[in-house]
Amino acid sequence: MKVIRSGILGFCMGVRRAVEMALRESQTHTQTAVYTLGPLIHNPEVLKELEGRGIRILEEECGRFFPAPCTSPCMEAEQEAESGSGCSLENSTVIIRAHGVSPLVERELKQQGAVILDATCPFVKESQKKARDFAEKGYRVFLAGEAKHGEIAGIRGYADSSCFVVGNPAEAEAAAAELFKREPGAKTALIGQTTIRAEEYDAIGERIRAFFPKLEIEKTICNATLDRQEALRELCKKTDAIIIAGSRDSANTRRLLSLAKELGKPGWLVEKTADIPPEISAYETAGLCAGASTPDKLIDEIEAALKAL
Repeated sequence: MKVIRSGILGFCMGVRRAVEMALRESQTHTQTAVYTLGPLIHNPEVLKELEGRGIRILEEECGRFFPAPCTSPCMEAEQEAESGSGCSLENSTVIIRAHGVSPLVERELKQQGAVILDATCPFVKESQKKARDFAEKGYRVFLAGEAKHGEIAGIRGYADSSCFVVGNPAEAEAAAAELFKREPGAKTALIGQTTIRAEEYDAIGERIRAFFPKLEIEKTICNATLDRQEALRELCKKTDAIIIAGSRDSANTRRLLSLAKELGKPGWLVEKTADIPPEISAYETAGLCAGASTPDKLIDEIEAALKAL
C-alpha cells in the first residue's frame, strides 16, 4: 500500500510547549509533588512517560483535588484518593494544561497551597482575555465549541454569567432567539474554541447575526488547526482513504475525521496500530493525518504498519 503523509503532522505549538514545561519541572522539583490538572495530553504513551518521571494527574471535583489512579504502583495516591478529602497541595506544583482553566479553579488551587505553572496555550490565553474584556464591557458572549471541553469551560469562567455555549448552528440560533426576546438591543460577541472547524464557526456566526447584525466575531481558531485542516483537504485530493492518528478524546482529531468524511473519503481514527481497520487494505493509496496531540513516534508506527499491509 502506498501511504502519503499529510504536510503537517505532530504536536502543535501549544501541546509541545506544555509537554516541555512538564518535563523541565520534573527535573527541577524532584523532592516535591508535581501534578497536571487533568491529562496533559490526549495520548496514553506520553502520559505514561510523564508518570514515570513522577508527574501525576490531578482531578477536580467540587473544589477538592484528587490524584488519578496510577498505572504503576502508587500507594500514596491510592490512599489520598480513598480519603474522601482530597490531597494536600501545599508546596506542590500544579501544571495547567494547554486547554487552560477558569479563574475560580486557579484560585482554589492557590488557596490550597499549590504553586501554579501555567502551560495554557497562548492562543487559548488570548481567548480568555477577550471573553473577560467583552464581559466587562457589558457584552453577551457566545462561545462556539463543546460545552464539556476543558478549553470552553476555562473561557466560560472569564465571561461569567454573560455567556452562552453553542455547539452547532441550531444551538446558536436557539440561544440567539432566546437572548433576543429578553434583550433585543444586547451587544454580542462570538468566540470560538481554537480547534473548531472554520465552516462550523462561520455557520454559527451567521445564525446569531440573523438576530444581532452587529455581532462581533473574533478570529480565535488557531493557525495550527487551520493549517492541519487545509493540509487534510490537499491530502484527500491525492488518496483513496484517510487514517487520522490520534485520540478519540481529542476534539481537533475528531474534527479532522469529520472533515475527511465530508470530503467524501472513507476515514478511520486510529489510536494505536492495533486499531488499523482491515478494510483499509482494499485501497491503493492511504492518506495519513494526525491530531495536534499525536506524538511523532505513534505516527511513524502507524505509517509502518500501513505500508506492511
